[in-house]
Amino acid sequence: MAHINLLPWRERLREERKREFLSVMVGVLIIAAGLIFLVDRYFRGEINTQIARNEFIRAEIRLLDARVAEINQLQQQKQEIRERMNVIQNLQGSRPVIVRIFDELVKTLPQGVHYTRLNRVGENMTIEGVAESYARLTELMRRLDASEWFANPDLRIISAREGQGISQNAANSFTLNLTLESPRANSESTQ
Repeated sequence: MAHINLLPWRERLREERKREFLSVMVGVLIIAAGLIFLVDRYFRGEINTQIARNEFIRAEIRLLDARVAEINQLQQQKQEIRERMNVIQNLQGSRPVIVRIFDELVKTLPQGVHYTRLNRVGENMTIEGVAESYARLTELMRRLDASEWFANPDLRIISAREGQGISQNAANSFTLNLTLESPRANSESTQ
């Protein structure tokens, strides 16, 4: 029998398969690298698109925040204007009341009593004055108490004038506090 050497043929077949395997591996690596590159480019593009969208939304939010701040400022100005208008309306509405208060102060003032100072804070009034006697001061307190425009007259200080002792007929300085009341408020509260 003749000897046939199959080793070189097997060697060549093995070498060819090795080359095919390496060729396939290189091809797969090139395709995989290409796919990875394409997927990377796709996702980077999506990320960049989303970043652009987010930046656009942030810019719009900044614009809206500026508009909201402007609206809040306008509402505050509107409220301040309303408050000023209310103050002006109240002042215009209370203008005749001041005249009535002074008229009522004159009506309740008995002879022998003089006011030296009037001070009004809100609805409270402080009156300083001089009375010829305690009787005149008592008469003033009765008249103030009977008035529709004044409530809660409270005599705070009575002192003798300089150079005079405290007596029934000596001039006395006084300070009294009272509350201003509108006659309409009284009539409405009693109904």
